[in-house]
Amino acid sequence: MPVLPDGWTLVALDSVGSTNDEAIRLADSGAAEGTVVWAREQTGGRGRRGRNWASPAGNLYSTTVLRPACAAQRASELGFVAALAVGDLVPADRGVRLKWPNDVLVDGGKVAGILLESAIGQDGLVEHVVAGIGVNVSFAPQLPDMRYPGAALGGTVEAALEGLTRALAARLAQWRRDGFDTVRAEWLAKAGPLGAEVDVRLGEGLVRGRFAGLDREGALLLETADGPRKIVSGELLGRAA
Repeated sequence: MPVLPDGWTLVALDSVGSTNDEAIRLADSGAAEGTVVWAREQTGGRGRRGRNWASPAGNLYSTTVLRPACAAQRASELGFVAALAVGDLVPADRGVRLKWPNDVLVDGGKVAGILLESAIGQDGLVEHVVAGIGVNVSFAPQLPDMRYPGAALGGTVEAALEGLTRALAARLAQWRRDGFDTVRAEWLAKAGPLGAEVDVRLGEGLVRGRFAGLDREGALLLETADGPRKIVSGELLGRAA
């Protein structure tokens, strides 16, 4: 069995509908931070915006329970933390690029997807966040609606899980110690170049502009023909960021 960081707990399953759903169930029952649900396959995996996430055996499907004890508006920062952790898995000789808000590209192809789901208490603080992370290890699914080709990390699923949990533990400690500014700076260093043209889908509309970085809360900043614009939630379609 994979070895996790000290104090972390592994819940290993052969098959599950969704690791996120199982992690939410455990978190609602009081599971501690560092509880990791790992399945060899998912029968109902999902990505952002309700998209299906192809989940046959051979790739990594895991969800980690987090208890950040922060205000609700800071929960989205953990998506950037998770993206950096996935980037830490990739060998230095392969090109890693992070795409807002939380995709990871390797050699121009998508190697991972991240889905965070939060529970907020009546006091406005985060009760828990489940961080679902899928990493292509043995193969890269190629789906008709994918904006990027798939890419695979290589190696074994067990080694990927061990590496991911170590990296995630380290990145969480960094976030708690140094705050989001440090995470933001490291994320930007691995994102697309400032000034690159991007398109962002907002519902049925489309916003076009030049990538101008992230604000202090992780929102996407664009320079558009109508002036500066801040995007809190959307789908990036362009080549950068």
